[in-house]
Amino acid sequence: MELDPSLPAVNQTVLVSAPGPFVLLGVPGLEALHAWLSVPVCLLYMAALVGNVLLLGLVAVDKALRAPMYQLLGLLAAADLILATSTVPKALAVLWGLSDEISFGACLAQLFVAHVAFIAESSVLLAMAVDRYVAICQPLRYGALLTQRVVGMVAIAAVARGSCVMVPPVVLLQRLPYCGQRALPHTYCEHMGVARLACGDTRPNIWYGLATTLLSPCLDLGLIGASYVLILRAVCRLPSHGARYKALGTCGAHASVIVLFYTPALFSFLAHRFGHHTVPGHIHILLANLYVVVPPALNPVVYGVRTQQIAQRLRHLLQLFWAGAVRKVDPERVSPQE
Repeated sequence: MELDPSLPAVNQTVLVSAPGPFVLLGVPGLEALHAWLSVPVCLLYMAALVGNVLLLGLVAVDKALRAPMYQLLGLLAAADLILATSTVPKALAVLWGLSDEISFGACLAQLFVAHVAFIAESSVLLAMAVDRYVAICQPLRYGALLTQRVVGMVAIAAVARGSCVMVPPVVLLQRLPYCGQRALPHTYCEHMGVARLACGDTRPNIWYGLATTLLSPCLDLGLIGASYVLILRAVCRLPSHGARYKALGTCGAHASVIVLFYTPALFSFLAHRFGHHTVPGHIHILLANLYVVVPPALNPVVYGVRTQQIAQRLRHLLQLFWAGAVRKVDPERVSPQE
């Protein structure tokens, strides 16, 4: 586009700078290590794909896993798959030097889907905390309060909540003027990372992002903490040491997942808004990659190990698979005519 000499310089800058395509820089300052950084990211992503697909498949086809607790695990696996798949493939393409450009529309779509998946997963974790609270503190009412219909409502509410939260920032980003800056120091698109490329007033984006952080993940984390306080109080009143141990064991996996999920995510969100001058950029970007790949990779492992029924079903499935493989290669089963 050519400059119009009749327009002021500022207006010309806006006219010649249609948004995107943006260039994702990966991890600035660690460019020489991009190939090495891609190795754990790729391995964790493959583990996330295999583990969550397997967990989702077990919950979907096994009639013994139709209880609300396992249905919630299926929702968690689905959210993990969407969160990781919406960000990690592009991050790997950037780290491998295959493709570092992303169009403005694709960038907005990526940040919308990733953030909706994150908020939905936070909502599912809150529902799982409520599930554990009812199971331990109100066991006689568990069957009446937690049903498959309730799980379906949780799924719809989680997606609707995430979508409602993320539509306004996407609209705000579309309305901002962009003045030619295309370099995005990240491996994927984030709300405030894109907003900083604009030359307009980004204060609405900053304040809206802070409000949604406080009213979605922070609120969920506070409610989850409150439910666990009630759970611990109820567990301490149990007369049997074995019952206390079993109750704490069922909550241990959930608590570890919560720590892995919220700690790097909240640090990344807050650093993007308040600590971008004090927190080194590569630290922030590495943590942002951690929260989209580490929880999805570890959730199936944690729940598969700590949830006895899922572990049993998985062992049974692996035994059937192994028996079928051995039957195919066992020479004693080959027909003599062959």
